[in-house]
Amino acid sequence: MESRKILVWFRNDLRLHDNEMLVEAISKSDSILPVYFFDPRHFEHTIDEDARATHSRFRFLVESVSALRESLKKLGGNLLIISGTPEEHIAALTEQYEIAEVYHHREVATEETTVSSNVEDLLWKLRINLKHFIGHTLYNKEDLPFPIKDIPDVFSQFKKKTERDAIVKDCFLSPVQISFVEAEEWGELPRCPEAFSTIPAGGEEQGIKHLQELFAAGSEIYTKSSKGHAAQHVFSSKLSPWLAVGCLSPRKVYWAVKEAEQLSGANSHFTQLILGLLWRDFFRFMFKKHSASFFRDTATGIEAYEDTADYDLLLQQWKDGNTGNPLVDQYMNELNQSGFITHAGRLLVATYLIHILKLNWIDGAGYFEQRLIDYSPASNWGNWVNVALGGKDPRSKNTFDLEKQIKMLDIEIHNN
Repeated sequence: MESRKILVWFRNDLRLHDNEMLVEAISKSDSILPVYFFDPRHFEHTIDEDARATHSRFRFLVESVSALRESLKKLGGNLLIISGTPEEHIAALTEQYEIAEVYHHREVATEETTVSSNVEDLLWKLRINLKHFIGHTLYNKEDLPFPIKDIPDVFSQFKKKTERDAIVKDCFLSPVQISFVEAEEWGELPRCPEAFSTIPAGGEEQGIKHLQELFAAGSEIYTKSSKGHAAQHVFSSKLSPWLAVGCLSPRKVYWAVKEAEQLSGANSHFTQLILGLLWRDFFRFMFKKHSASFFRDTATGIEAYEDTADYDLLLQQWKDGNTGNPLVDQYMNELNQSGFITHAGRLLVATYLIHILKLNWIDGAGYFEQRLIDYSPASNWGNWVNVALGGKDPRSKNTFDLEKQIKMLDIEIHNN
């Protein structure tokens, strides 16, 4: 009998735990071929001399892919690594290894969904099915109390209904035994350019370690500004880099929070962690529901700046952390130096760019895309849309308090 082989196309799901795609591929095949593509389209800025933030995200990704490869090696296999686009290589791989089906996790942003559609078309010509999984959210879409087309556009309504009527499923267990397709060459990891020394280490094991240390340290976890202002005593789990590339699943974090609550009781920091996971879900489902039109209305409502030179100067000062506002400059310098700032910091610098400087929010979102080590399309662009709307759009009512953000900026100015 001919053996059934499934190609498992890893994307932003670089883990063994809670990976339904991997679990099902193992159960439905005689052997699997795990593959990761280093798509050059995702790293077009690495030539820039001042692109260490991009380099840092690239290094984190390479470390995460390397860690996945080592985990698969421990199970007697490997990870096929290809530098190139999926469209260029996946059809040839299915023919070379006599693949019966391809499994992958579906994304929601335009560029990623276009890649999936292109690959699906190529495989369709070979009569090979591309099976889609959704493994990036806390709630499975089929477990939501409404179909995707009817998901509330207001976060508070989404939160209330999902928490009341939906359940968070248990995590899938990590596989302990896998049969692998044999390959002569498994490919080399790309070389990493210089990156920030402050970035965390990538990989599933490192993500789980950080999660465990987060709760082992107790509930009094803060990230403080260098000046120690009380307004800056903001809890930050800093789990987002591992969540962004899928080294940690949202459900893994959720159940870790619930376990910690049983041991030490609920507190505001645990609540913030769960709230952050809900926001991630909301933005992903909004992109699934609306696609690019999720922020089209905001984008088209921007008036052109009269003086291009003034605009460019203000934008560059914001990017460089040289606006003259101590709090904004502090956060932007932190972003430029480490590739990370807290969620509260992101809201503040976005408020300043949009509502104080009156600049195009898309320029801010694009800069964050270049700089953030934890860049995730849905969360990044969704958060910028919320700030741009300033709580005035009925879709975003009660999701962003513009007056509060501006007041925080005013307080900081008067204290310095």
